[in-house]
This record gives sequence, structure tokens and C-alpha cells, in this order.
Amino acid sequence: MVAGLKHTAASLGLPFGDRKKTYNSRLAQELGLWAEQQNRGEAFHRAAFESYFVRGENLADHQVLLRLAVMADLAEDEAYEVLQTRSHAAEVDAHWQEAYELGITAVPTFLMGFNRVVGAQSYEALANLVTMAGGVRTTEN
Repeated sequence: MVAGLKHTAASLGLPFGDRKKTYNSRLAQELGLWAEQQNRGEAFHRAAFESYFVRGENLADHQVLLRLAVMADLAEDEAYEVLQTRSHAAEVDAHWQEAYELGITAVPTFLMGFNRVVGAQSYEALANLVTMAGGVRTTEN
């Protein structure tokens, strides 16, 4: 599985390190949801991706998460409060429940109608998904 991820990352020009362990990303999901609500979601998720997949850092570690929040221009004291109170846990639980009901077992999963594509995919695979759902390909002039 990791070899496949490395190959996909390389084909997309994304950095991907030699991660030795898998860590629970639940707290990162909660903090990421808060970051999205602060309009800093993309910056936080990019920092979390590099932290986990490039440097192999533990996304369950509060100090790592606080550093990522600061890197995403989020207030460290507010991020600390989100982690301590678990203020976004119920909303993440609701997202997990929705994923379960949709039969999603891996990320990313792309859904269009009744069709789905699982995992990091090429542009062509995603374009085919759109076409299967009734989308029409056009060519740019």
C-alpha cells in the first residue's frame, strides 16, 4: 500500500517520505475542521499532510498539532482550546457516521451519483468518474 502511495505521490510531484508508523489522526481532523471554519483549512491540511506523509510526525501529539496550527496562521491559544475541549468532536463524529452510511472506507473517496473512485487518482480516472455520472468532456481551444 505504501509503495502505491509513493508511486502516486511521485507521479503527481508530491513529496512523500519514509513513514515508519501510522498515527491516529482524529485530533488533526478536529483541529482541521476548526481551521476550515477560520478560513485556514487549506493551509492547515497542507501542513498536516507534509507533517505526516513527508516527515512522519505523530498527528496525535498536541505539540505537533499546535505547531501546525501556527504554521497555518492560526492562533495557538485558540488551537490549544479546541484540542483541550474537543469542541469539534461531535461534528467529526457526524462526518464519520455519514461516511459509514455511504460505505466510505478509505480517503480520499470521490462520489458522483452511484459511482465512486477510491484513493489518490489520476486526472483521467476522475474525469471518467464525471463522465460516468453524465458529465460531458469538452476540449479547450
